[in-house]
Amino acid sequence: MHYWKGLDSVPADLKPSVVTIGNFDGVHLGHCEVLDQVVEQACHLGANAVAITFDPHPAQVHRPQSAPELIMGLADRIDTLAAVGMDAVLMIEYTLDFAENTAEEFVRQVIVEALKASCVVVGHDVRFGKGNAGDFEYMQQLGEKYGFTVIGVADVGDKRRLSSTWVREELAAGNVEAAARILGRPHRMRGEVVHGAARGRELGFPTANLSSDATGIIPADGIYAGWLVDEADVRWPAAISVGSNPTFDGVSRVVEAHVIDRPDEGVEDFDLYGQQVIVEFVKHLRPMVAYQGIEALVEQMATDVKQARDVLSKVS
Repeated sequence: MHYWKGLDSVPADLKPSVVTIGNFDGVHLGHCEVLDQVVEQACHLGANAVAITFDPHPAQVHRPQSAPELIMGLADRIDTLAAVGMDAVLMIEYTLDFAENTAEEFVRQVIVEALKASCVVVGHDVRFGKGNAGDFEYMQQLGEKYGFTVIGVADVGDKRRLSSTWVREELAAGNVEAAARILGRPHRMRGEVVHGAARGRELGFPTANLSSDATGIIPADGIYAGWLVDEADVRWPAAISVGSNPTFDGVSRVVEAHVIDRPDEGVEDFDLYGQQVIVEFVKHLRPMVAYQGIEALVEQMATDVKQARDVLSKVS
């Protein structure tokens, strides 16, 4: 997949494209309904399937104090857009200057002139241009003016529309299974493995601690079954702890994953420090609580690992 950072990166000789627009935070199943239509139309027309997205999120520019926390980092957003079949992603840096472009200027400069769109696929709730003045009806009018067709995709969801907001709500409550049903895959974080207090190793349960700048929403405090994916793309079953380690009067929230049944337990060659890893959350096992004494904590950790192993043995 091609990744174009800014309009200057788009090839001048680009063949016609089928285009969609969005922030695509989480790339959930509602997004995928639109993206699938883009891929289908691109195959039918022999065109490029192109997603236009923005970094930073527009809300972070217009209202940084109340902007939503991003479900996934930029690297995961790009990877997921590639996985669903996009031929290219155009990442536009969202600034206050860019936000001054009218709806027609945005369509003419980006969709028509740069991407040579023959078709635009969007949700019926699409908004674009200065002050979000452009909507689905206006996109249709611009399509007639500039010579591209417009396909509208209805919202996905039975009782509630699938949305990034809904995913955030479920993660804030620790409902990672519910979030996965909206996303179509487990929620993930990505970050560097850093040295922690080494308490897990001292207790017989060494952990890979994610750095404080790891991307992706941290779900509610608790213990989870999940996966750790290392830089070699090996998926390790893991028991994941999220919280401030209340037994030791911790303050800062940390995410740490204990790899289950390491084949080289105790061997120094198994070293994740400094690696960029992915942590995926499959099932919430229990809330985070403080234990009276180390013995009770170690006993509970052993139970957590057993439960995580049992959960993951049933998940492909």
